[in-house]
Amino acid sequence: MLKNIKRDANTILNKDPATKNILQAFLFSPGLRAIIGYRVSNLLYRKGFVNTALFISYRSRKKTGIEIHPGAKIGEGLFIDHGMGIVIGETAIVGNDVTLYHGVTLGGIGGEKNEVRHPNIGDNVTIGAGAKILGPIKIGDNSKIGANSIVLKDIPANSTAVGIPAKVVKNNLRDYLYVI
Repeated sequence: MLKNIKRDANTILNKDPATKNILQAFLFSPGLRAIIGYRVSNLLYRKGFVNTALFISYRSRKKTGIEIHPGAKIGEGLFIDHGMGIVIGETAIVGNDVTLYHGVTLGGIGGEKNEVRHPNIGDNVTIGAGAKILGPIKIGDNSKIGANSIVLKDIPANSTAVGIPAKVVKNNLRDYLYVI
C-alpha cells in the first residue's frame, strides 16, 4: 500500500505542473488525499471491516469532493486533476496510469448486488472533465474520452471517443496500420 501511495504522489508531481515538490502533492492535492483515503479504506474493505472502510470513504468524500467506493479496484499511478465531483463506483476497475479530470463519473446503470455494474478502465486512459462512463463496459488501453461525453458502449484500445452518446472519432492503431 505504501509503495502505491508513493507512486501516486510521484504521478502528481510528474503530471501536474502546479505541484512543485512532493510536500505540495501531499498537502495540497485533493486527488492524492482521496487516493490515500481509498487505499486505506480498500485495505480494510478487503479484510472484512466494511463499515470502517465505508466511514473512511465517507470522510474522504466530505473533505475532497471525490467519492471512491472502497470496493473499487484502482491500479497504480491514478492522477485526479481538479477532482471535485468525481465518482468511482463499487465494482469499477481502474487500470494503471489513468488520468481523471473533474466531474468524471464511473457509474452504474442499475443491476443486482454482487454483479459488475460499473466500467472497467484500461491502462493509460485519459477521461475529460464531466465525462460519464456508465455500466459494465470496457474502455481500452491508451484511449481518450472527451470532456462531457457519455459513454454507454465499449471503446476499443488506442481510441478517442467524444459526444453524447460517445462515438469513436479516432482509432490510433487503425490509423497507424493505414500508413503502413
